[in-house]
Amino acid sequence: MSDRDPAVEAAIEAELRLLDPEVRRSPELVGELLHPDFYEFGASGRIWDRASIIATLAAETGPRARPHTTSHMRGVRLATDLVHLTFDTDHNGRRAHRSSLWRLTEQGWQLYFHQGTLFRSAEA
Repeated sequence: MSDRDPAVEAAIEAELRLLDPEVRRSPELVGELLHPDFYEFGASGRIWDRASIIATLAAETGPRARPHTTSHMRGVRLATDLVHLTFDTDHNGRRAHRSSLWRLTEQGWQLYFHQGTLFRSAEA
C-alpha cells in the first residue's frame, strides 16, 4: 500500500537534514530550514528563538555533535501548507519525544515550531 503523502515525506526529509551534524554546524543550512518566526520549547525547558538556536547549533563540537538516533517518526498533513511530525530521539542516552510543525513557504518546507520532552525508556 502506497498512501505516502508527499508533503509529509518532504517534512520528514527536512527534519532528518536538520538532525544531521554537518547541517547543524552550518548557520546557512540551518537558516534555510528554519522559518523566520521559528521558536522551540526545548527538552531542557528553555525557550529558543531562531537566532539563538542557529548560534547554539553552529557552536556544537566534539561528542555533542554526534547524530541523534531517531525512531517512531510519523507525520500528518494538517493543512495544505502545514505538516505535524512526531518522533523520538536518543542522543548519547538522552531520550526525548519530539513534535515539529513544518510550514510550506516560498523557500520550501521550514520548521515553524518544535518541542522536546525528555522521557525514560520505560515511559516509551
